[in-house]
Amino acid sequence: MPTIYQLKPAFQGLLRPAMRALASAGVTPNAVTLVAVAGSAFVGALVATHPDGPRWWLLLPAWLFVRMALNAIDGMMARELQQTSRLGLVLNEVGDVVADTVLFLPLAVLWPAAAWSVTWFTIAAILSEFCGVLGVVLGGARQYQGPVGKSDRAFLVGLLGLVAAVAPDTRAWWPMVCWVATAGVILTCVHRVRGALR
Repeated sequence: MPTIYQLKPAFQGLLRPAMRALASAGVTPNAVTLVAVAGSAFVGALVATHPDGPRWWLLLPAWLFVRMALNAIDGMMARELQQTSRLGLVLNEVGDVVADTVLFLPLAVLWPAAAWSVTWFTIAAILSEFCGVLGVVLGGARQYQGPVGKSDRAFLVGLLGLVAAVAPDTRAWWPMVCWVATAGVILTCVHRVRGALR
């Protein structure tokens, strides 16, 4: 199924000059990964501690875009500059799960009525990354099937933050949106498990 992930090659092309500049400065892929995780925790904390400050919610779409760029850059650095490592693989997988968690859960603080739907959306997101790694565990390739992959989830949460910052009343729609998104992530898990088994 088509996902935002399919736009990754074009996005990487735009980021390649920045990647080369960072590499020339001695920055490693693991350092980029850690910055993405630390930044996500910082932004998540800021958003969660300002539930009545719509302008703070704009940090979600802004940072999620930066985080996607950092995720693309660390992968390019590792592959294209032959800087892959076992530690890097671990940091990449664990870092994605941690970053998703600390960025998604603040939605439950911004709109408590969405707490259950946000929580299950976050749990499903974690499970989808686990299912993606199963391909490697079973001797195959990392699975990236959709319909709701990492980039799609980031886009959704960023969009929720952006719209709510302009029109706070739209938060009333969050439970329904998150439940539908959760169903999409569960379907993603199914597709990834099937891919891993093949």
